Amino acid sequence: MKVSVVGGTGYGAVELIRLLQQHPFVEIEVIISHSNAGKSIHELYPHLTDVVEISLEKMDIEKISKKVELVFFATPAGVTSRLIPEFMEKDITCIDLSGDFRLKDPALYEEWYNLPPAPHDVLDQAVYGLSEIYEKEIRKAKVIANPGCFPTATLLGLYPLISDDQIDLKSIIIDAKTGVSGAGRSVGLGTHFSEVNENMKAYKLGVHQHIPEIEQVLSWESGKKVIVSFSTHLIPMTRGIMITAYAELNKKISTTELVFLYEKVYQDHPFVRIRKNGVLPMTKEVSGSNFCDIGLFSDERSGRVTVIAVIDNLVKGASGQAIQNMNLINGWDVRTGLMNLPIYP
Repeated sequence: MKVSVVGGTGYGAVELIRLLQQHPFVEIEVIISHSNAGKSIHELYPHLTDVVEISLEKMDIEKISKKVELVFFATPAGVTSRLIPEFMEKDITCIDLSGDFRLKDPALYEEWYNLPPAPHDVLDQAVYGLSEIYEKEIRKAKVIANPGCFPTATLLGLYPLISDDQIDLKSIIIDAKTGVSGAGRSVGLGTHFSEVNENMKAYKLGVHQHIPEIEQVLSWESGKKVIVSFSTHLIPMTRGIMITAYAELNKKISTTELVFLYEKVYQDHPFVRIRKNGVLPMTKEVSGSNFCDIGLFSDERSGRVTVIAVIDNLVKGASGQAIQNMNLINGWDVRTGLMNLPIYP
């Protein structure tokens, strides 16, 4: 299958290119970067020299549609709401890594992104691409709204508790930490080395755009309106996300029983790995991979559960999950092109 990557110079796009390069059924035909059109991708990313030798092009929907069957969009918010409707008219499958099609309520998108929402009819057709939970819907989709990195870790971490009615929905607190690559490649004081190194800071408290996305899915799965407390922190590492979620348990359940519940829920999903009782995951154990590793602790003294979920934000939180969704759409083994080991140490 021939594919295109739009937004070819960001971290999400270059990670897509790395993973697509090793996919046995895919060929990267076109890479779009309006601001760098005419340059070769290896001029911007020399590590691709002699491996990926593709010239960057300007957006030309007519031309791209004749060359490829599927387009990945690794663009900022506000771009795909305009582009994807035109690609849909050409019958091109679209996988969007931005947030433009994640929120089903257009008013909610305007409120949290401060941008005009996508057209209603296209928004209705978009499937939320959390691969492990919405597998059946993804297989039939033409437009995938690839989940955000924080929602991916959070939702995979909380889904078994929600679906099995194990927690008080009003008690959910999520403490999230991310590496600096989550902010993208743009230069800014907030990601300056001397500001980030040997430092840790909270940011976007109560206003992070991933909050409504998390609440939307938890509400879908519980059948009740869910409001969460969600705090994000920037930590001095390049890749990785760790979420620590806390909630009140509805009834007494041991850590061993929770581990059994999670293993049962994810038994057919090779990219979610559940740690045994007493073992908790680290970000380094999933770095560079498409795995989400989850650890659990039932605190019988407080009656609360603690869930630890770790992912690589650029892989399972973006490009890897996008390829996982492409595999589902095409009926390929979900692991195709993605079963590389994490990079350790």
